[in-house]
Amino acid sequence: MTWAEAEENCLSLGGNLASVHNTLEYHGIQKIILDFSHASASTWIGGSDAQQNTKWFWSDGTLFNYLNWCRGEPNNYYGNQACLQMNHGDGKCWDDVHCSRQRPSVCVKRGY
Repeated sequence: MTWAEAEENCLSLGGNLASVHNTLEYHGIQKIILDFSHASASTWIGGSDAQQNTKWFWSDGTLFNYLNWCRGEPNNYYGNQACLQMNHGDGKCWDDVHCSRQRPSVCVKRGY
């Protein structure tokens, strides 16, 4: 799915694309991806700077207070990379990418 389709899917399930607030959560999401897909593919999570370039937000409204960007990222390559994928490259870190790309995704329903 595209990033928007993935977020819409998560909303229909009562959640959002996953937000990440620490290393433990990041590794937990990586484990979920590996357990379900038997791979560590690049995957959508809920980060986006589509609202304002270089101002990153989580789709669930929580604070964007943890970073795991790959070296040189986010770079907004050609001025149109506004969505966050995880498990990018050898470092399995974050990369900004064009939101219309097709990626698997991880939804989370947080308890409030």
